[in-house]
Amino acid sequence: MTDATTPVPRGRILVVDDQRNMRATTALLLRAEGYTVSEAATGEEALILLARERVDLLLTDLKMEPMDGLTLLKRAVEVAPRLQVIMMTAFGSIESAVEAMRMGAYDYVTKPFKEGELRYRVERALERAKLQAAVDNFATEFNQRHGLSALVGRSQAMRELTTRLLRVAQSDATVLIQGESGTGKELVARALHAHSRRSGQPFVPVNCAAISETLLETELFGHAKGAFTGAVKARRGLFEEADNGTLFIDEVTETSPTFQSKLLRTLQDGEVRRVGESTALRVDVRIAAATNRDIELEVKEKRFRQDLYYRLNVVLLRVPPLRERLEDVPALAQHFLDRANARSPRPRRLSESAVEHLMTYSFPGNVRELENLVEQAAALAEGDELLPEDFPLRPQGRVLPTSEPPGLPSTDVARPGGAEAAGPTLAEVVEDAERRAIVQALERHGVDLARVADELGVSSTTLWRKMKRLNLRPPAGARE
Repeated sequence: MTDATTPVPRGRILVVDDQRNMRATTALLLRAEGYTVSEAATGEEALILLARERVDLLLTDLKMEPMDGLTLLKRAVEVAPRLQVIMMTAFGSIESAVEAMRMGAYDYVTKPFKEGELRYRVERALERAKLQAAVDNFATEFNQRHGLSALVGRSQAMRELTTRLLRVAQSDATVLIQGESGTGKELVARALHAHSRRSGQPFVPVNCAAISETLLETELFGHAKGAFTGAVKARRGLFEEADNGTLFIDEVTETSPTFQSKLLRTLQDGEVRRVGESTALRVDVRIAAATNRDIELEVKEKRFRQDLYYRLNVVLLRVPPLRERLEDVPALAQHFLDRANARSPRPRRLSESAVEHLMTYSFPGNVRELENLVEQAAALAEGDELLPEDFPLRPQGRVLPTSEPPGLPSTDVARPGGAEAAGPTLAEVVEDAERRAIVQALERHGVDLARVADELGVSSTTLWRKMKRLNLRPPAGARE
């Protein structure tokens, strides 16, 4: 345990200078500030230290023999690409220090420097190192959650999808993602963004089916102060929020022809005009749109603009339904069970017979349905191993009643007209549980839907979609 009087190290610094007195004095000053400081008399010695231990900041003299500061800088960033470098130089060598910054140095300080000046520049460089580390950690987490590792499956259909996705990711081509509900279209869009050159910029999703047409226009394009009743201040739209990043327009076929016309103009001009303003703003946004409908049929029947369809369908990514890739069911089921186990004090495991049983099902609800089935089985199973009876399915795709244990006589009653009335299906049980969870979260957080979504562990887009499917109205004044 660290004693309360012991200063916590604030960062690791390597001081390199062939003048011993200068090197020792600089190191002493930095140690007094709470930094962990190493020293090196030559560039070669510095490179050995960099390869052996973690260093946040390299503080090096420019004029050294036999390896000068510029050469050390070039070789140091090859050893440690995220290393921050401050160059120490005499007043007459400022031109060389500027050249060092072009080569990747963060800053320079001229000798003789004041104690306060060195402290300030070191603090700034280390703050940048912390920020870069945070960005790297976030990017790694984002890629793990939304990169290709999230697109589980080794079937031919998934291999073709991921191959095509990787090819188009590096371009800025507009992508249309087509697939049934529950296939994971937003996951594909996030993977597209994560593997693009825009991956460090915002990924902004919007679900057209979850927002009324009037609100959708202001949501995407923004509005000026006083543009309509209640517009007490100007607001940026999602196009502006996604500038330099990716805008994911989900369920684009749910929009009206009037809105489609405005969207087409924005895509053609690369400009967005806020509601109530006459001036346009330039935006640089990569578009990924998605639909669960037959969009060509929508065009043919005049429900979707043909010119907008051609604008969106530059590259088509078709997400296959789960029934077309049943060989992926074992990997997907294990993936969802691993996630459920991470949240549970009692981990479960899948039996081979349960996996074989799952593969007899056609999954009309696609991957989302499989996820729900696995989560419910993990929550309700009596044993540690999930067995076929924990997944009460029929091969034809109808879920058996869950109110009766497997093997008992059916208690279905006759429907009018001779049809049989079954008890609640598994899908209905899951739907009821989802409805109760959302209602309870809404009661706790009110209009703050972002907090509701965070508590439930879903994205805002998914929350809106679930609320629409469950006929749950958002509270008045709700905000994402």
